[in-house]
Amino acid sequence: MGAAMGMMFGGGGNKAQHELYLRIGSTQGPTKGNPKADHFMPPNAKLGKSVALVTPREEKAPDMLPEKPKGRLLIFWGCGEHVGKGQPIVIDFARVAAGQVPPGLWNSAVIRDWGPNAQNSRTFARWPAEDGKYVKADSSLPGPHRIASNYAPEISFTLTKDFMAPLSVRTGSLPSGATRTNWTGIPDATGYLVGLFGGKQGPNGEMGDMVMWTSSATRQFGGGLADWLSPGQVAGLIKDRTVLPPATTSCAIPVEVNKAAPDFKVGTLTAFGPEEDFSYPPRPATGPWNLQWTARVRHRSTTSWMNMQGMSMGANQGASQSNPECKKRGGLGGMLGGALGGGGNGC
Repeated sequence: MGAAMGMMFGGGGNKAQHELYLRIGSTQGPTKGNPKADHFMPPNAKLGKSVALVTPREEKAPDMLPEKPKGRLLIFWGCGEHVGKGQPIVIDFARVAAGQVPPGLWNSAVIRDWGPNAQNSRTFARWPAEDGKYVKADSSLPGPHRIASNYAPEISFTLTKDFMAPLSVRTGSLPSGATRTNWTGIPDATGYLVGLFGGKQGPNGEMGDMVMWTSSATRQFGGGLADWLSPGQVAGLIKDRTVLPPATTSCAIPVEVNKAAPDFKVGTLTAFGPEEDFSYPPRPATGPWNLQWTARVRHRSTTSWMNMQGMSMGANQGASQSNPECKKRGGLGGMLGGALGGGGNGC
């Protein structure tokens, strides 16, 4: 939704963007002074000699919910011109605020995996930080990477995978009133997920019903599906029809969803991508494995579009995101991970 709102108010428009998130966690504290960690990248990353990973201070998130929430949330799922039986599930915000949450509402089969964080690490740091540095549209990842810190051993690995290609989406109306959504398949995609958030205006300009829909046939929303998923995770989710197979290039948004959200709709498409894993020392053929550190790099590509009464705008090319992670083991290593969209894991 942030991408669509950015377009609406003069943001990135249809330009493809790259995003990179780095996270490192360790079971040790700094050897001297304050925590310090730097990620050195190849010149094609165009981030200078290195970027500094910063240990954040604990900050309490502001409470953004109204004291007495009003309205309803209508939940739909599954591709097709019409929704299946039992839809929508209707949630009354006032009842939820009073603790009356419908049982079995959310499916938690997909666990969020942000890798290192302040809770599971003695020392934790992340980037982007407050250095004003960000990857550019022409930044590239392949090549040697090195992480040096005063609370973990040096971590070195060579990446072969670059940012994923941007997604291109086209939408159109079907005779039934459903929305035809087509996209161009991209290399390295392991699966796709389409989502939609919308609503209608209530009386006196107040917000009326809110609507959520996902292409998942298993009523999966948010949670780990909003993050970077490994190819193994995606394969399992394709098998149970939560994620669309990589050969899929279309999905119909049901007419009932469009009727429930006549005033505005924000659509999203995510292509899950490859993963590269590293560890030191390499696993021996026999005997104990004195593992010092692990590193994980995950990728995804996303785009979004918006439809409002009297206007339509879309990001035909979206953001290609990489989520690297390094993890320290056995009191010797460090974890580095990247992530986006509200949380992170990566290196």
